[in-house]
Amino acid sequence: MSYECLLYDMTDNIATLTLNRPERLNALGGSLREDLYDAVMTASSDREVRVIVITGAGRGFCSGGDVKAMRAIDQGDRSANRPKLDDKIAPLRDRVVLALRDAPQPVIAAVNGPAAGAGMNLALACDIRIASENAKFAQAFVRRGLHVDWGGTYFLPRIVGMAKACELIFTGDLIPADEALRLGIVTRVVPPDELLPATYELAARIAAGPPAAIRMAKRSLYHNLDCDLRQALEQETYSQIVCRETEDAREGIAAFTEKRVPRFKGR
Repeated sequence: MSYECLLYDMTDNIATLTLNRPERLNALGGSLREDLYDAVMTASSDREVRVIVITGAGRGFCSGGDVKAMRAIDQGDRSANRPKLDDKIAPLRDRVVLALRDAPQPVIAAVNGPAAGAGMNLALACDIRIASENAKFAQAFVRRGLHVDWGGTYFLPRIVGMAKACELIFTGDLIPADEALRLGIVTRVVPPDELLPATYELAARIAAGPPAAIRMAKRSLYHNLDCDLRQALEQETYSQIVCRETEDAREGIAAFTEKRVPRFKGR
């Protein structure tokens, strides 16, 4: 599969989407938004894909919006070009975020370097984040006189709490990887050369599990984030009924009673 600004690979049931504008620290310009949306949708609909990994080429994960492109628009005919730019970017940006949340497979961000502005929020839209020691995070919008987008005002308070989210968004402060770990923004920090091995080790363990149970668990986790206990219990019951009818559930129960490792086939 070929894209202008993204590399797509599928190996051992793991789809890797590599943002590929290294000369711009993978800023979200060119065709990258379109490429990313198409790649997420392609991976989501592929029954062979059990985990999606998103990372960046070169030394950055994603530096956010392409500020140089924004400046070029500002220096041109602003009245003619700005509405066209916003009308094109905003719906596509939102579709990418929703596609990541709606993807049935777990999505892991392997944050290899700076993740700023929209780049940080792209990582927050993923289910799990593992960071290199070289990673840095910033809600850099305020430093450009801009409002947060890519779901930052939704994701960040749910991860770090409202007061800390306010501080980070109001100041645009840069957060090193160890601070991101302390705040719960990432689940692990590893040396740069261990980032992809650690990410793929986790992805492989998830991919070896029962796909239906994991997909239903992802759906329930996010559904139950914004509902009351009664609705959460109902969602869990529904999901358990669905999973109980799969061949993988029967295999899991048989493997337990036979004291062996289960072999999940995704059925």
